[in-house]
Amino acid sequence: MPIPSETSDRLTVLNRFGSDPGSLRAATYIPKNFPKNGPLVAVLHGSTQSAKGYDKGSGWSELADECGVALLFPEQRHANNAIGSFNWFKLGDSRRGGGEALSIRQMIQHVVDDHVVEPSRIFITGLSSGGAMTS
Repeated sequence: MPIPSETSDRLTVLNRFGSDPGSLRAATYIPKNFPKNGPLVAVLHGSTQSAKGYDKGSGWSELADECGVALLFPEQRHANNAIGSFNWFKLGDSRRGGGEALSIRQMIQHVVDDHVVEPSRIFITGLSSGGAMTS
């Protein structure tokens, strides 16, 4: 299910973030109190989850409001993986410079450029297949 251009929850779709060789989607949450040169956390959902569902269940965007942290939510497409898992187990998607890993890198660079994120304050976390993809 695609992320609409402005979701009913707190996330906003991120369009045109690069060549996207992994064919992923992305959403962001930038709190109103986000400082110039603030931190970014990339948050990868687990199998059978969506970015929106993971945010709603985990409270990441509420924490971002409290701490002034920008969030990036890469999201798998069911066309890439039937259960919505990131393809951490496929060499073409998990190696540096290719596939889904490169798509996520391009998303991060786009958010860094658009929101003046401090490059030394970029973090990544994930649950289930998202956790495996972070490694």
